[in-house]
Amino acid sequence: MVLAKRIIPCLDIKEGRVVKGVNFVNIRDAGDPVELAQRYDEEGADELTFLDITASSEKRDILIDVVRRTAEVIFIPFTVGGGIRTTEDFRRILRAGADKCSINSGAVKNPDVINKAAKIFGAQCVVTAIDVKRRYVEKDNVKQSVNGPDLTDNNNHVVIQVDEDKYCWWEVVIHGGRTDTGMDAIKWGLEVENRGSGEILLTSMDTDGMRTGYDLELTKEFSERLNVPVIASGGAGNEQHILDVFSHGKADAALAASIFHDIGEDYHRSIEDVKDFLERNGITVRHV
Repeated sequence: MVLAKRIIPCLDIKEGRVVKGVNFVNIRDAGDPVELAQRYDEEGADELTFLDITASSEKRDILIDVVRRTAEVIFIPFTVGGGIRTTEDFRRILRAGADKCSINSGAVKNPDVINKAAKIFGAQCVVTAIDVKRRYVEKDNVKQSVNGPDLTDNNNHVVIQVDEDKYCWWEVVIHGGRTDTGMDAIKWGLEVENRGSGEILLTSMDTDGMRTGYDLELTKEFSERLNVPVIASGGAGNEQHILDVFSHGKADAALAASIFHDIGEDYHRSIEDVKDFLERNGITVRHV
């Protein structure tokens, strides 16, 4: 049986409102999260993701209220992320009505929280969000790893050949892409899977908000190396991009924001239109 691919609208929330920007800057208002969530549920979204980009403790009660009100009106799973650092944060969000919690910077700083949350709440509730940037490597610095079939560089990163003479690795970044960690994204993905994360939310900060398509090489590497579902994020501008991330990137789910939010823009698409297009091109989807 072929599992249906999932379409997941993403709502970036700041102080209780949905906002949209490019690479987390040039932020503008995009509506009320509860109203948008209800609309996406009715339109056929498979899941929803809320990312609280305020993520400061003094504003956390606003988010809890939004989560509680959303849980009362929608009937699809939804994930909440942003500022989650402890198992107590998981508990509060899940008690308010969310189905899953997404942890990002908090896991980089304290990886053990993944193990603890998976043990307490179950792996299905733990989504590890990994934000990455592509780092190119000079061909002369690429060599065969002594530990397996991968290529590597002088710093022991997993290096991928993306073109005839182009090689790269992907670095984990945190704080909305503002802070480099030096961590290899592929190695980090394998580690969080081993620690008990039930899903990976994988965002290319190079393509996020650009509407030029997902990073297909990145998504494919994660999808083929990991056994847990990979949600592709960052770059959806039309239905072809979503088809590409399923057919070439091998993603289990596609997360998108502006193409679903921005009614009236020439790049706006309804969820049902996207699913019809995917189905015509051989992708299994769920219809309402």
